[in-house]
Amino acid sequence: MNNLPVISSRQFIVPAIAMAFVVVLSNWAVQFPINDWLTWGAFTYPVVFLVTDLTNRALGPAMARRVAWAGFAVAVLASLALAPWRIALASGVAFIVAQWLDISAFNRLRRMSWWQAPLIGSVIASVIDTALFFFIAFYGSDMDWLMLSAGDLSVKLAMAVLLLAPYRALLPHLGVWRPA
Repeated sequence: MNNLPVISSRQFIVPAIAMAFVVVLSNWAVQFPINDWLTWGAFTYPVVFLVTDLTNRALGPAMARRVAWAGFAVAVLASLALAPWRIALASGVAFIVAQWLDISAFNRLRRMSWWQAPLIGSVIASVIDTALFFFIAFYGSDMDWLMLSAGDLSVKLAMAVLLLAPYRALLPHLGVWRPA
């Protein structure tokens, strides 16, 4: 039988729309370099882990996985519309693997101090996401993808720390997401 909690469509739609918005924004922002080793997408993309962690905290890992799959669909479609197929493949693979790792790590650590689960989950997911994306997208090309990935990862790690503030601020408001 299906062990997933019964939820309203509003409870799914809010995090799913947030996830889709961040994914589309990031797919657009990654096209604009800041310098030789960084794009604006490095600053927007880590918000996907915030959305996942808030969903996981409010509605549990099963719902967080549903939201991740919704984000995956948007990520692949947006990437196919905005980038070559190799970038779309890299984006989709890196996104879903990193999301599942974040959900798993967060869920295992959810009883620890409020900041540990989102920080550790986001750090692990960011490392894997960055490695998979840049390797799949650019390995064998003449692009300096190692430099790009180092810049991208450093921003993602800094954002994992900075996003703890909105995570903490939103914790008291997650009750509106939960089933009645």
